[in-house]
Amino acid sequence: MFSLHIDTARTWRGGQNQVLLTVNGLREIGHRAALVAHPDGELRSRAAEGLDLIPIAPRSEMDLSAAWRLSRVVRRLRPDVVHAHDPHGVAMASLALSIGTSSPAPALIAARRVDFHLKGNSFSRWKHRQVDCFIAASEAIRQMLVADGVPADHTVTVHEGIDVDHVVAAPAVNVHEALWLPHHAPVVGNIAALVPHKGQRHLVDAAHLVVQEVPDARFVILGEGELRDQLERQVREYHLDKHVLLPGFRTDVLGCLKGFDLFVMSSVTEGLGTSLLDAMACSKAIVATRAGGVPEVVDEGRTGLLVAPRDHRTMAKAIVRLLSEEPLRRRMGEAGLARVRERFTVERMVAETAAVYERLAGKPHAADTARLAASD
Repeated sequence: MFSLHIDTARTWRGGQNQVLLTVNGLREIGHRAALVAHPDGELRSRAAEGLDLIPIAPRSEMDLSAAWRLSRVVRRLRPDVVHAHDPHGVAMASLALSIGTSSPAPALIAARRVDFHLKGNSFSRWKHRQVDCFIAASEAIRQMLVADGVPADHTVTVHEGIDVDHVVAAPAVNVHEALWLPHHAPVVGNIAALVPHKGQRHLVDAAHLVVQEVPDARFVILGEGELRDQLERQVREYHLDKHVLLPGFRTDVLGCLKGFDLFVMSSVTEGLGTSLLDAMACSKAIVATRAGGVPEVVDEGRTGLLVAPRDHRTMAKAIVRLLSEEPLRRRMGEAGLARVRERFTVERMVAETAAVYERLAGKPHAADTARLAASD
């Protein structure tokens, strides 16, 4: 089985990590895989040696030049399936396969990792009709796709996975020393891009309430993004400068995670949340919102506590409870690691993805069907 993967992002976030885990995992089970990635992107720079790498970066969704280059790549490599991992990748692949690649055209698979509704413009509707199967990162996303008009038999849920052994083996970071925190201060951590749907403003609201009951608590929000200035202003307005830190992006994020006492995900919307999986693999108890696929990860009452999105008051109460009950926190952390090992390994994700490829390989692609219909 030969799969061609496409991810056009320049930055490194959870989606790019999932692409790399998928590609490397497929190669480990004997599949051939090639990767189309941004020539200056983090994904390309982190890809393993020996992997077929093709640098293409579309300037927009309707970049016909990039699509033409991709169509030549597909004609040359003749993959069994093309797996597009981001919206620009889906657009570029849809155009490339419609331009004409090989006969029969490979199946087009689209990864769907965010719980946003599909756009309703004409080009978006067209490109999504070219997709033979959507692989949804959670059942919540799959149900959203069906609600948006995608046929149910064109969707499948494959929960994202992580390399559990890699996470467990990562060296721990003493976050108190690294971030100059008081020695015995309990640390609440969040790891996410500083963007609206990650909901850190609600976490800062919750922190304002938490420190009134746990005065030595510290909140560490790791990540970068467009909301940095706004969040820093919010921290100053609450006079939380000593309690809420935004250290930015760190390469030792797994080690920092191990130094947290509690992990909080404050998302307003969330496809699945691989940072949750990392935290659980680090044996951390969770406080998270019931956004998107999060309830499919967190077993409420056993591995963590769930609250409604934007409900900072209930979030604060959950944080105070877990900071105050160390035995409960420890039990939840141990149960979280067991749950990840059972249900969210990269090996399981790769095996289920490969099964989708086997099912679709050799079947007529939507572009072939359209061309046949036009010739009748």
